Amino acid sequence: MIAFSLAVAAAVLAFLGVVQTVMGWWLADRFLTRPRREPPNRPPITILKPLYGDEPLLEAALASFCRLAYPRFQILFGVGSETDSAVPVVQSLQRRYPHVDMDIVADGTVHGPNRKVGNLINMLKYAKYDVLVIADSDVHAPPDLLDRLAEALSRLNAGLATVLYAGLPAFRGLICRMGAMQITHIFLPGTMLARRIGRQDCLGAAMALHRTELDRIGGFPALVNHLADDAVLGQKIRDLGQDVVLADSLVLTTVPETTLRALFRHELRWARTIRALEAIGFGASILQYSLFWALFPILLTNDLWAYGVFGVVWVARMMVTVGFDGGIERRLSREGEGPEQAMTYAVASPAWALPLRDLLSVAVLLASFFSRRVDWRGHDLIADTPPPSVRPTARNDDAPRPRKGSPVE
Repeated sequence: MIAFSLAVAAAVLAFLGVVQTVMGWWLADRFLTRPRREPPNRPPITILKPLYGDEPLLEAALASFCRLAYPRFQILFGVGSETDSAVPVVQSLQRRYPHVDMDIVADGTVHGPNRKVGNLINMLKYAKYDVLVIADSDVHAPPDLLDRLAEALSRLNAGLATVLYAGLPAFRGLICRMGAMQITHIFLPGTMLARRIGRQDCLGAAMALHRTELDRIGGFPALVNHLADDAVLGQKIRDLGQDVVLADSLVLTTVPETTLRALFRHELRWARTIRALEAIGFGASILQYSLFWALFPILLTNDLWAYGVFGVVWVARMMVTVGFDGGIERRLSREGEGPEQAMTYAVASPAWALPLRDLLSVAVLLASFFSRRVDWRGHDLIADTPPPSVRPTARNDDAPRPRKGSPVE
């Protein structure tokens, strides 16, 4: 009787997980298909791109920013050394797109444990414009990304604009595609649900803000001691009484892992970072893995109805996966440009592998509670819990700016 009761409870949790998945898909589909608003003005923008070594699809990702349809923008690529393997990639783009205002800033100065933020500190002194866009190296941008970010920043009380992102597998192997599924089919709909209930999380793939707001929170040095710099940035902007808004755009982020060990280690870093920020909400996220819960009735009873529950949940999840991928593919097709992988990846999502994906996600979630230690590009870091931010009492808009040095040509 106890086993049967537990099996029924697990089945209920499985169906609740399906409901959550369907709601997330519905919200994301509405967002992706709604009419896009035009910005009231198009201010010049500086894009800050911290780089660290070569990586799969790096040139395609960086080239997408060189093809942005925007009247005036600057791109700064930051590296820690002139010998960084990303430098030849950028130099190739400089030759391909001579009309684009772009420079490489090579500066190995370390400002704190977060090397990415240290890279941003080193680049900022070369930024020409007031509006700053921070974008990860693995982000593939649609041609209208800057228009969408400019429009978002123009909204009433907007202090920071952030962008949804989906996973782009760099290779066609199962592991790589499962990594993309975690981003597209778990993270993205979960983000939309969080927005629906009022959260204003900052998504770190691509962000935009005015330099004045950055100065008010203490600049990039205020973030350099935190692993989750994007979350801390969003928190500090909200402490100013301003909103973190979601731009009407979707970018893709490369998933390069080809081995289970590499994927597990990468996702474990994400999981431990999120757990450090909000342990209760993160632990509760296990409810979204409906196929994990649908396994328990089979294990506990081995009855026919238990197999039926698993089958219904699996079919429902596959239908949502296919629908989600189709919506993203249509959005990318409307944008009319992008690498071939970005236009066709969604069709390749292995919906049949959803049970494996859920089991891997739960394993990562459980493992995240055993330590706060993470590996970030060869650096051993601790996932910290940021303290509450302190509202600045005065602006520091008149502070002197560092003198420009000599970027790599």
